[in-house]
Amino acid sequence: MSVAVVLFTSDLRLHDHPPLHAALASADEVVPLFVRDDAVARAGFCAPNREAFLADCLRDLDAGLRDRGGRLVIRSGEIVDEVRRVVTETGAGEVHLAADVSGHAQRREERLREALASAGCRLRVHDAVVTAVAPGAVVPSGSGKDHFAVFTPYFRSWSQVGLRTPFGAPRAVRVPDGPASEPVPERSRVSGVSQGVAEGGEREGRRRMTAWRRQGLGRYEERLDDLAGDATSRLSPHLHFGTLSPTELVHRARSAGGAGAEAFVRQLCWRDFHHQVLAARPAVSHADYRTRDDRWRTERTAAGDIEAWKEGRTGYPLVDAAMRQLRHEGWMHNRGRLLTASFLVKTLYADWRIGARHFLELLVDGDIANNQLNWQWMAGTGTDSRPNRVLNPVVQAKRYDTDGAYVRRWVPELEKLGAPAVHEPWRLTGRERAALDYPEPLLDLSEGLARFRDARGLE
Repeated sequence: MSVAVVLFTSDLRLHDHPPLHAALASADEVVPLFVRDDAVARAGFCAPNREAFLADCLRDLDAGLRDRGGRLVIRSGEIVDEVRRVVTETGAGEVHLAADVSGHAQRREERLREALASAGCRLRVHDAVVTAVAPGAVVPSGSGKDHFAVFTPYFRSWSQVGLRTPFGAPRAVRVPDGPASEPVPERSRVSGVSQGVAEGGEREGRRRMTAWRRQGLGRYEERLDDLAGDATSRLSPHLHFGTLSPTELVHRARSAGGAGAEAFVRQLCWRDFHHQVLAARPAVSHADYRTRDDRWRTERTAAGDIEAWKEGRTGYPLVDAAMRQLRHEGWMHNRGRLLTASFLVKTLYADWRIGARHFLELLVDGDIANNQLNWQWMAGTGTDSRPNRVLNPVVQAKRYDTDGAYVRRWVPELEKLGAPAVHEPWRLTGRERAALDYPEPLLDLSEGLARFRDARGLE
């Protein structure tokens, strides 16, 4: 009997899974394999919140495979060694893998190809699994460039690409008896998990997708920045782990139609945009996309300010509310991400890598493409065409948390204050402020803006 291996990475689903679909079509038996990669652990990427969500995903994937007569094979170690070991054990002729964009993923693919070739096994890499449109599928015409550096022209080109029709989940998966597996991990065994981390797994992802399409998609455009309304899809962790297909999400949104669907598709395109930038420039995971002469404050020179920012004790209520949501849920509203990033890099003038690293320690959806490039966008070292923009936390609060409900939810010290006082508690009398047990602002916003402008040489 012919055997193929499907190496699951950031695609932990059965619906719309091109590698699995191709493997089932080409082989009599298939080994669904997930390797807990030592290199990922050494890089410090195994944050507790993502490990808990991953455990849910693997358990659900294994259950889905067992419902179809199969099972998930889980191994730990160096990923190339473990894949080759499974190939040797089963006599597999092919390994199927979803293409990915990080430097680690690109090196992994190259090493797998070399190792499998020496074992007489073919590596088949499938595009448009982790993204809706494969990186490099659209490039600026006539420019000789290998990627788009500006979102709007990318969105125009991306929107004209004909997406493949999503695959359904397979009815049966026949797995050979031989390859042994480690036990499926359990969330309860992961320590240090934030209290409010959402449930993972494909079934939960599909439930959320269906509910979102029915109840939230239509009003998405008008409500996407409503912090207290919590009106975003919250599907980003499922996209990060691949329990949902971005291709399927685009199809479903487009079939629904309307302004809300168009706005949602645009956000999915932003995700693909960042992936195509990282695919072309893997170094931007740690180095500036656009080189600037920034003299960032560091964890040594701004330790107190940075710690206050991490703890949600800056004295600016909306910033603090968003940082506390992150610590509690391992997730943050996108408007909050922009604001807290602006505050760290523009108001406190601290290195964007400090913020990016902190987010990756907590975010369930923390992937290199979106996290690092969004941080660079806000720091003015990335693809933003207005690198010197600064988001004022008071203005943002009055615009996107008008009555202060979001702040009161996450900053209980201020729960008795109404708007606008809840956004500017420093304007209260000294006695009123003392009764709040809430810190004074770290610095005046004008002071931070002046320091930023001076450092950037701006008038």
